[in-house]
Amino acid sequence: MRMMFETERADLAHTVQKMFDRKNTNLAGGNMSTKVFDKNGNPFILMTPTFMSETYYSELHPAQILVIDGTTYDKIDGVGDLTREINLHERAYTTHPGIRCVYHSHAENSMFWATSGLDMPNVTEATRELGEIKNLPFAPATSEELADIVKNALSKIGDKAMENVFLLNSHGIVITSTDLHVAARILETLEWNAKIAYQQVIFKKLGLLTELQSCGKDYNIPMKSGSLASIPLPGNEIIGYPKDFPKNFKRPNEEEY
Repeated sequence: MRMMFETERADLAHTVQKMFDRKNTNLAGGNMSTKVFDKNGNPFILMTPTFMSETYYSELHPAQILVIDGTTYDKIDGVGDLTREINLHERAYTTHPGIRCVYHSHAENSMFWATSGLDMPNVTEATRELGEIKNLPFAPATSEELADIVKNALSKIGDKAMENVFLLNSHGIVITSTDLHVAARILETLEWNAKIAYQQVIFKKLGLLTELQSCGKDYNIPMKSGSLASIPLPGNEIIGYPKDFPKNFKRPNEEEY
C-alpha cells in the first residue's frame, strides 16, 4: 500500500537534501513545507520534521515527511515530531490561499543581510521580480511573536505573498511561493544576489561605484512593466502515457551502420 501523498513527500525529501548539500541552510536548522489537497479538496501540509538538519543532515526518507491536517494543523502521518516553527508556516498559509510552499533557511550569504538588520539590495536580474527584500523586526526563533510578524508583513503585500522573501532579523530567511521548486529557485538566486550586493556595497564605499547597479542602471530605479520575465506559476501537470510502436516497425540491420 502506498503512503499518503507518497510522490509529493518523496519530492520534498529530495529537494530538502539538495538544498542542504548546496549549503542553502546549515546544521542549526531550517524547515520546508508544501500545501497539497486530496481528491475532495481537503488541504494538507507536508513538512520536514524537527531536527531535520541537526540529526539527519537533511537525508530524509519520504516517510519522515510529516502529513499535517491543513485545518487543525495536527500531525496525522509520518515518522518524527513537528518542529516548533510550525506556527510560522501556519500563519503564512492562513494569510493567502495562493501560498503553497513555505521555506525557512539559514543560507549563509543572505544571513549576512538578515543579521545586519538591513534590507538586501536587489541587484540581479534573476531576483528583480521579487521587488524589495525587506528585513523584518527581530523576534526570538519559534516564538508566536515572530510568527505574527511574518503574518502581518505578508498581509500587507497582498498577492505578492505568493512569490516573496523576507529576511528574519538574526534568524534567517522565509520564502513563500506557489510551488516547491519555485521556492528552491528563489533561495538559490537570492544567495547569489546577497553576495553580489555585498560586493557592490564594498565597491561603492571604495568609490568605484556611485550607486549600486542592476540591469545597467541605479538599482533603485523601478523596472518597466514586462521588461523582465516573471516567475512562472505552476500549471496543470502533464502526465506521459506509453504509446505502441507502429505494427510494421522493423529495427535497422546492424550491418547498415
